[in-house]
Formats: sequence, C-alpha cells, structure tokens
Amino acid sequence: MLLAVVVACEIGFWVVLAAGLVARYPLRRPRLGAALLVCVPLVDLVLLVATVLDLRRGATASASHGLAAAYLGFSVAFGHSMIRWADQRFAHRFAGGPPPVKPPRYGWARTRHEWREWGKGLLGWAVACALLGAAILYVDDAERTRELGNWVQGLTLVIVIWLVAYPVWETISPRRPKS
Repeated sequence: MLLAVVVACEIGFWVVLAAGLVARYPLRRPRLGAALLVCVPLVDLVLLVATVLDLRRGATASASHGLAAAYLGFSVAFGHSMIRWADQRFAHRFAGGPPPVKPPRYGWARTRHEWREWGKGLLGWAVACALLGAAILYVDDAERTRELGNWVQGLTLVIVIWLVAYPVWETISPRRPKS
C-alpha cells in the first residue's frame, strides 16, 4: 500500500510541477503558476503523513518505508534544483528565454559542479537518515524497524560510492577536452 503512495507522490510531484510551468508559460498566468509551484512540497507532506500513519497503525517497517524516507530526503535536497531545471527548459521553449544552463564538462568547473551535487546528495542522505532514525525511535521496536536500519546502511554505502566515483575522482583526475 505504501509503495503505491510513494509512486503516486512521485507522479504527483511531476504533475504539479508541469501544471505550474504550463500555467506560468504557455497559459501566461504567472500567479497561478507560482501558486502551483509553491504546492510542489505539499506532495512530500502527503507522503510523510502517509508513512507516519502506516507506522502508527502498527505496520512492520518494509522497504517501502525506507524508500519513502529516501524519497523525502532527496526531494528536500534536489527538489529546488529540479524545479529550476524544468523552469529553464519551459522558459526557453515557451517564453523565448535563454537556452538552459548546462553543467560544465571539463576542468575545475566540472570538479566544483560534482562536489556541489554530491553536497546536495549528502544533504539528502542526512535528511533521509534522520527520518529513518526518527521512525526507529518512534516505533521503538527493533524487530519492526530492522529494515529501516538496513536502509541507513544502504544509503550510506551509496553516498560513499558517489563520493569516490565522482567528486573525488574529478578532483584527482579532472576531465579535459579532447584535442
């Protein structure tokens, strides 16, 4: 059941975002567009409430609960930049705005970009782990929350691999243009 809520919230995020951008640009209703874009975080609130209610009713934590925490954490960390990414493309396509900004491809600019993105990932990891920890404390039953601890370990492994594979590697060996 909770997995369906997670999927619905992901779809809802993109639907509300698209509605806000369509209102802002093709329909030329900037206030309506801004109001819809402000509602995007409400989708996260729906997921948080659904997860808490599910655990409160006595559910044993499952992968869906861990996925919900990860989704919320990374939505907090990357939501704003995802909205900005989509807004740039809509503005370019429908309002004659400048071409979207592309991330740097080479050199130290690329390295800084990778560190900044990893920093956002670290924030997402921290929020997700805080939510998982709060759920473990809230339920206060090690047997029912074992899966949430597994999610903390899994997310930690992912953030460490990301650190080594991208920002550290880019720092050691920055990409250079092909001559």
